[in-house]
Amino acid sequence: MRVVNQRWMSLEEYDELRETTDKPLEYMNGVVCMVPSPSTKHQRISGRMYVELFHFFEKTDCEVFHAPFDVELYSNEIDEKYIVVPDLCVICDKEGLQDQKYVGVPTWIIEILSPSNQAHDLVFKLNIYMRYQVKEYWIVNPMLNSIQVYALNERKQYDQVEVIKEKGSVRSSIFPAFSVDVAKIFS
Repeated sequence: MRVVNQRWMSLEEYDELRETTDKPLEYMNGVVCMVPSPSTKHQRISGRMYVELFHFFEKTDCEVFHAPFDVELYSNEIDEKYIVVPDLCVICDKEGLQDQKYVGVPTWIIEILSPSNQAHDLVFKLNIYMRYQVKEYWIVNPMLNSIQVYALNERKQYDQVEVIKEKGSVRSSIFPAFSVDVAKIFS
């Protein structure tokens, strides 16, 4: 994850910067980061996950979106501003959908790690998503062929509810009818 600005940047300045580049950028409460280009393996995993999610949510009130798609995290209780570009997100409250982005809190976010963004997704984004109350967060690790599942508990903290490596099925905690074969995702 590469930091673009060396000074604090307003949301208005970020919007102006977004108009001058086609590179995916994230806004982290004044710090702008460039999202790394995905590897071939990353793209394959993302595509396979998207297909599984698309078919599962096809006839429901929820919809799946894949990167690059901006998500402006919004909560009445938080003054900070974050605009993220998750690899995949499931949105069930479609009120915040706009032409170019979603404003609100997705129900479920999936991030696929790259060697250059591991700490960003494993620590920084995990904490941000927990603060904004994203109900479920999956971290897909192509280097280890593993998927970690985090779900909000009654104290509004993430519990790691499952870790699957290389084979077996991983199941959503909030959509229990959804599961994927890990070997198929990483093949």
